[in-house]
Amino acid sequence: MDRLPCILTIAGSDSGGGAGIQADIKAITMLGGYAASVITALTAQNTKAVTSIHAPSAKFVAKQLVTVLDDIEVDAAKTGMLFSAAIIKELAPVLAKKTFPLVVDPVCVATSGTKLLKDDALDALIEHIFPLADLLTPNIPEAQLFTGIEIKGRDDVFKAAEKLLAMGPKAVLIKGGHSDSFAVTDWFVTPGAQPMPFMQQRVDTKNTHGTGCTLSAAIAVGLGQGLNMGAAILKAQDYLNLALRAGYRLGEGGGPPNHLAPWFKEQARNDVLAQVDEIGRRLIAASGFKVMLPLGRANIAVALPYADNVSEVAGFSGGFIVSSRDHVSVVGYPEFGASLRSASVLLAVNRLQGQFGACMALGSTPVIKLALEKAGAEVIWMDRDGMPESMRDENGSFEEWGAFEAYKSCTNPEAVHAVGDPGAIGRESVIYILAEDTEALMERMHEIADVLTADVDSL
Repeated sequence: MDRLPCILTIAGSDSGGGAGIQADIKAITMLGGYAASVITALTAQNTKAVTSIHAPSAKFVAKQLVTVLDDIEVDAAKTGMLFSAAIIKELAPVLAKKTFPLVVDPVCVATSGTKLLKDDALDALIEHIFPLADLLTPNIPEAQLFTGIEIKGRDDVFKAAEKLLAMGPKAVLIKGGHSDSFAVTDWFVTPGAQPMPFMQQRVDTKNTHGTGCTLSAAIAVGLGQGLNMGAAILKAQDYLNLALRAGYRLGEGGGPPNHLAPWFKEQARNDVLAQVDEIGRRLIAASGFKVMLPLGRANIAVALPYADNVSEVAGFSGGFIVSSRDHVSVVGYPEFGASLRSASVLLAVNRLQGQFGACMALGSTPVIKLALEKAGAEVIWMDRDGMPESMRDENGSFEEWGAFEAYKSCTNPEAVHAVGDPGAIGRESVIYILAEDTEALMERMHEIADVLTADVDSL
């Protein structure tokens, strides 16, 4: 196989496994790099606290670095917890001769609040390490600490970034995870250029232990793979966002991001295709399914765990049709990216709710509406009149916008399990049924069919 890019991490060890060297190695490996390491300190740590720190001698830390570089071709590196002025001063002359990009994550305090940088190390970090950085990645508290600027808004971020650039790094990425906003904005700043925002949707989770380590390691991987700085940051952000969405409670404190999330997602592909095939067979055999379908072709959408785009949502390549003999058939085969409109609704809703794995388009007839009401399925409606003039109603773009806006403005989104499209000239009105998974979707279909069957006269 081709040589893997070697990514070197110079950081402390986290015995709890969520941050530091352990997080870096997981991220580097998951993203396709070979991880080498220099351990600057050992921490006795779990999800609740850092209970003790032991550092090897500064000369031994530097000896690790020299030994790695003497034998292994390093493609990119990152630093994390450097702990003391003595360690920094031993590492700096070696790193000054580097021939690879270096990402510096100026770790000062653990997520639990424990100081990870000695008081004498602050000035040493600024003097000896910052000038060697191709990218410096402080969070807002760290940026405030190094610059003395209180960051309350965007202008303060820019002032702090300029002051940090004056300390020598080629570029600065001030991370916005500590800000109070719907989206997380990381500001990328280089000398003489306008600050560039890199935005990600905020993930509502307490499992944030090791996020800074993970992001900086992921950026280093991108640089080691030959990406430019902007592309490396975007790729790293996407990876961290997915890992946060898949994060889990490990102990009593804050858990880590799930570094294996891309692998779990890939492993689920065949299972999702099988689920599409199975529910398709069950639906066409179900009593009353035909009357639920819209006049046009309908389709189902089943998403991979933590799906990000329509290429990670499967449906039938052709969809469901009613034949001239009044028989429902499935056209085509299970395929990712095949159900643009249903998939777009599912993805848009999950940006806010994150709980649905399957979606199905039904007809929007009075019969279906009343059946949904009697089955207890609340429907919210997209606003076609409010669609931006610049938006084209194709490839699921309206459905993505419309479903997101409808859910965002809904007063009780937890009670909603259907999103309606009122339709327009040339566009049939449909209702998208949402469910946690294909089994729950099948149950909803049976509930609707039961109402139709039991009360057909009144409908």
